[in-house]
Amino acid sequence: MSGHNKWSTIKHKKGANDAKRGKLFTKFIREIEVAARIGGGDINGNPRLRAVVSKARAANMPKDNIDKAIKKGTGEIQGEAYEEIFYEGYGPAGVAMMIKTLTDNKNRTASAIRATLSKYGGNLGENGCVGWMFKYKGVITLEKSKYNEDDIEGLALEINADDYALKEDTWEIYIDPNETENVKEILDSKKVEYTSVEATMIPDNTIKLDENEAIRMLKLLDVLDENDDVVDVYANYDIDDAIIEKYEQTSG
Repeated sequence: MSGHNKWSTIKHKKGANDAKRGKLFTKFIREIEVAARIGGGDINGNPRLRAVVSKARAANMPKDNIDKAIKKGTGEIQGEAYEEIFYEGYGPAGVAMMIKTLTDNKNRTASAIRATLSKYGGNLGENGCVGWMFKYKGVITLEKSKYNEDDIEGLALEINADDYALKEDTWEIYIDPNETENVKEILDSKKVEYTSVEATMIPDNTIKLDENEAIRMLKLLDVLDENDDVVDVYANYDIDDAIIEKYEQTSG
């Protein structure tokens, strides 16, 4: 599996228990607050807010929690002043990493991320050290077994996609990252079976990891996931699915 996927797609499913669900909701609340502060509280007029609210609803986050987070973001009720910061650096085997955070204390967050990267054979870098390797795009992922290239080409034309590509056992269609929710509605109306539709950072190239390197990388991603300040992690690793499955089985 290539590393443009968010780290949550290669680890245990969130929401398996109350503790994980609580952490997930904490991250969503921060994302909703920041999105509402930047673009306003109108979901239909704020693509970023609409996208995160869609994810929160899919995770069964209560409507009251969502509404309260929006009101905090717009200033209707008092909330924390979260700041969006990207940290750039390297993981095991020189894997390039971009770590998106929402924090009310950047010194605390930077210190925690630096220590975590160092523990697993990486290091925190300067701003811009790896950012040039990534492009911000919307990505639709579909199973290869369900669609042939003619299907994908026709769908790409219909939704005005930028491009598409075959990645191992999946198709990827690339779209405007600000149009992910609109495109998702179109796909749903046409009953297109997709795996995911998301805005993400795609690396220009990837680094193939052997099993030892991959395990270190997966452990690093797990630890970052436990940090409430960390919202998303993007990296240019390439890990065999068999290694991921083995890791998930042995790590509980």
